[in-house]
Amino acid sequence: MIRFLQLPAVALIALAVACAGCGEDPGTTDGETDAGAAPVLDHAFPKGFLWGSATAGFQVDMGCPTMSADKCNDTQSDWYQFVTDKDLVKDTGLFIKGEPVSIGPGMWETYDADFERAGTELHNNAIRLSIEWSRIFPAASAGTATTIDELAKHANKEAVEHYRKMFASAKKHGLKLLITLNHYTLPLWVHDGKACNADLDTCKRRGWLDPKTQERVGLYAGYCAKTFGDQVDLWATLNEPFAVVLSGYILPSKERSNPPGVYLKVKEAIDVAKAMIVGHARMYDAVHANDKVDADKDGKAAMVGLVPNLAAMSPSREGHKGDMEAVKRFDYVYNRMFLDALVHGKWDPDLDGKVDKVRDDLKARMDYIGINYYTRIYVREGALPGGDEFPMLKFMPDQGKGVWNFDAKGMGEVVTFAATYGKPIIITENGTYEDKNKAFELRTKPHLAALHAAIKAGADVRGYFVWSLVDNYEWNHGMALRFGVYAVDTKDKAKPRTLTEMGKQYGAVAKANGF
Repeated sequence: MIRFLQLPAVALIALAVACAGCGEDPGTTDGETDAGAAPVLDHAFPKGFLWGSATAGFQVDMGCPTMSADKCNDTQSDWYQFVTDKDLVKDTGLFIKGEPVSIGPGMWETYDADFERAGTELHNNAIRLSIEWSRIFPAASAGTATTIDELAKHANKEAVEHYRKMFASAKKHGLKLLITLNHYTLPLWVHDGKACNADLDTCKRRGWLDPKTQERVGLYAGYCAKTFGDQVDLWATLNEPFAVVLSGYILPSKERSNPPGVYLKVKEAIDVAKAMIVGHARMYDAVHANDKVDADKDGKAAMVGLVPNLAAMSPSREGHKGDMEAVKRFDYVYNRMFLDALVHGKWDPDLDGKVDKVRDDLKARMDYIGINYYTRIYVREGALPGGDEFPMLKFMPDQGKGVWNFDAKGMGEVVTFAATYGKPIIITENGTYEDKNKAFELRTKPHLAALHAAIKAGADVRGYFVWSLVDNYEWNHGMALRFGVYAVDTKDKAKPRTLTEMGKQYGAVAKANGF
């Protein structure tokens, strides 16, 4: 196992995580219980811990049972274009399944019933949702705005009111809101994924490659904070930025292709990474400047974080010196680059592993660290094709060892690593598409045990959100991968939900605040 940390300050956390579940005495507990009360918990989580379910607008909104398609579907995003354009689906080799968005679970219509289930059956006290930039600002005229007041004139008022109703419904059902401002998708007027897939050098709406996007996403975040700040205190800026970099500009694959889905554009990929770092900082500043209402009365009007998809890493060949050095480089690019810049201000524009300068406009732009954790990545020596001029790109993920390695020990490793940044942590996604009759015991429970060990050893973890509340449209896989704790019958136009065995057991943990 490759350890993320060598620092004495976190040695106790690392030790506890490495031994999560080792030699536990079933007669001990972390919390006090009264005689005749509920069974003693071996893994009691902190008081006020957030137990939630996560979703993303593009993945769950569309496919409404009775609402008309023009009201339900968001047709103005690059991802809608990506999965519906016949040329992209059939001719580009992007491995897009091409299922219609109407096969989705339709939460744009069913949200109130879904939130009720989350509160009463799952015993959740939180929900993670995303606002879709393209729903609120579908027209290119929004790109002319230079202030939030100007931008407000271009907002789709119907969409704004719909989001307010959704947020009010969540609160009614006892769910604290964690709102993601950008969960991959960009408006078509910001990014034409089809044109950029055809010719990245000449396309005009270039997404994160356009410097204007950094400022526009800041304005959008500020508008959302000003508009919904009386309902929302917990904000996430960008979801999994490195996934956009890797699967959009270097190695799109059958596992994940992100618009524009171009191969081996390494220089552009690095430019996108830098743009997203700056974009987060602009969003962070804008949210704090415009959300002045303490919606949940906890003394803070806003907490703003980033949601990286951190991965545990190991050498493909245990003890192999070249593979071990490759792990260090991949860990830097995948896990550390964004956090180093946005916590410490470390700026490495040429990706050589050395800090060129400390930027005050990036430093301390993180109130908490969101972690999406799914997998351990095995790494071999080598270099990403086209990345020879960048020292930190001398690594190769070992695809032969799989992409989905649901490794519970890795949960402890990434939390221990993240704790070194001195920020609160929220597990914003963790889940599996495997057999839901066995998934809790095989996947969820061991991950929670590793998380609990890290908390006991000192990691400041505030919550856990399972992915996902309902079966979702899993990007280029369509509905082929079923992550939902509620199964959705997509063959039935009514899109009925069924609570899975995994969901029942997760709900029991949330109700007890442990297990």
